[in-house]
Amino acid sequence: MIFIVVKFTVLDKHQDDWLLVTREFTDATRAEPGNLWFEWFRSADNPAEYVLVEAFRDPESGADHVNADHFRKGLESMRPALSETPQIINTEIPGADWSRMGELEITQ
Repeated sequence: MIFIVVKFTVLDKHQDDWLLVTREFTDATRAEPGNLWFEWFRSADNPAEYVLVEAFRDPESGADHVNADHFRKGLESMRPALSETPQIINTEIPGADWSRMGELEITQ
């Protein structure tokens, strides 16, 4: 799978409406056939920082994502709300889903 984590630093005036700014992009990406997950998180330490954790089935699905109209449109809707260039980790890893953390296994 293609595993991607992106950190976005949002301008003060958009910190509370970031999920609205990105809603159309989020919904369209989640609807892509090759999307495995697309989840937003807000930093506990920095209210201006949002983190996106996403995954795609394979390199072709990742390419389809970045070539989609909603991808370009989503970037343009985000750009005015950002205070700096986002940071990204983009890598291919084996597997197609989350694994269980053996060190913290819960048994019933």
